[in-house]
Amino acid sequence: MSIGAALLVIAFVLFTVIDPEYADGVYGAAKSFISTNLAWYYIGLMSLYLFLAIWLSFSRYGNIRLGKDSDRPEFSNFSWFSMLFGAGIGIGILFWSIAEPIYHFQGTPLIGEAQKMTAEAAQVAMRISIFHWGLHGWGLFAVFGLILAYFAYRKGLPLSIRSSLYPILGERIYGPWGHAADLLAVFGTVFGIATSLGLGAQQMNAGLNYLLGFEVSIRHQILLIAVISVIATASVLSGVNKGIRMLSELNMHLTILILALFVIFGPTAYLLGAFVTNTGDYLAHAVQLGLWIDPDPKGQWQGWWTIFYWGWWIAWAPFVGMFIARISKGRTLREFVLGVLIAPTVLATFWITIFGNTAIFIELFGGGGVVAAVNDDVTMALFKTIELMNLGQWLTILMSVICTLMLVTYFVTSADSATLVICTLICMGDEHPPARYRIFWGLAIGAVAAVLLLAGGLKALQTASIVAALPFSFVAILATYGFFKALRQDVAQCDAAARRELSDSQQTPASHKPAITAAATL
Repeated sequence: MSIGAALLVIAFVLFTVIDPEYADGVYGAAKSFISTNLAWYYIGLMSLYLFLAIWLSFSRYGNIRLGKDSDRPEFSNFSWFSMLFGAGIGIGILFWSIAEPIYHFQGTPLIGEAQKMTAEAAQVAMRISIFHWGLHGWGLFAVFGLILAYFAYRKGLPLSIRSSLYPILGERIYGPWGHAADLLAVFGTVFGIATSLGLGAQQMNAGLNYLLGFEVSIRHQILLIAVISVIATASVLSGVNKGIRMLSELNMHLTILILALFVIFGPTAYLLGAFVTNTGDYLAHAVQLGLWIDPDPKGQWQGWWTIFYWGWWIAWAPFVGMFIARISKGRTLREFVLGVLIAPTVLATFWITIFGNTAIFIELFGGGGVVAAVNDDVTMALFKTIELMNLGQWLTILMSVICTLMLVTYFVTSADSATLVICTLICMGDEHPPARYRIFWGLAIGAVAAVLLLAGGLKALQTASIVAALPFSFVAILATYGFFKALRQDVAQCDAAARRELSDSQQTPASHKPAITAAATL
């Protein structure tokens, strides 16, 4: 596993570095094919997983505990939520929470030409942005994380993708088929996290340019990736209970602080009203958006946005699912699914509203300038918005410093979480993999992010996530089938045992029934 996974990543790096232009052409062709011919597949798959997540949370299986019936959660709710949010979203929402609404504000296939850059366009822009970060993605994470936690802690199998195939393959999961499933998960994880790290490096470079005049260039972005990758590797060596947990909690505190500053010093009443409106508007259109496929065969908007996001979420599913499973032992199925589905969606909705609607407020009711900044350099969207809020020099610098620090901490959290997951996969589910693996993969993830930037910047990052998602999606479908098969068998066995127990108690002489009933109750 370790040799095969390493060769897979090294081959990709060499292919990209030797001829970046040719590699860019290959990646572009693959993305175009998927966006044109498989949009229906990605969209249908994400809607299916959201339906399964909602159904599971209210089904008869909800009280099943992920572990022994006596197990209880290892982490507090705040630590648990901080870690799953940091791993599941991280840098991406910092990068897109202003840029995406502003792009959609300028036009989408869902509004007419005359509505562009109007109040109606602003509402549609917020609806689409929240949709891309909302229930559909977290539904996938919830179901896949649940599958891994169930087989690892309920069935005693290794914490790895192969375990989810046990109901289908049996002991053959320890052979080539199991290796292939885990390798595809490694492949998806590496390119999913590299997409986030590449975006984070670009925006971090923009923040340092804004604060210190640090030149924006690919060379500096690669340098940032190298430095942060070393820090992330040191963090993962300290384990989940120390480095990862502490950084995740720091992320959450910084997130609360920056959101509070935006609300207090921004258009407060407008933002709070927008949050209520956006929440209702999104929920009212979530099903429609989740099943909409662009009827225009030449249209590129859905490929660049929704299909990119769905590919990104799917590519991240083995990483985030396994990490959430790793930190969720002892929780009930219902608690797990509802926690993963609702809490991050609410925070993502609030985050995108506060950042995105602040930018839109400046465009509609203020002096403008955010649209021009986004069109000129998307990485500067966040820092330009803070500047245009006209808060004074010191407060502007303070908020920019906090955002840049958040980029660093989310970068480290995402990288060290992904490193831990990859090492767990290649070590057949070992939750405490050897240090040498953690060091190699911590640096390898940064190397992949760097070569993607060399191969074409943002375009290559988007393409990588879309393409990496396709092969792993087939594994995800098989894993889901295996999970429901195992779940039905478990419930059937429990029902049969209960019927036997009831039958035995009814056939026992009356003088012995109270003792047997008490024992059965215990």
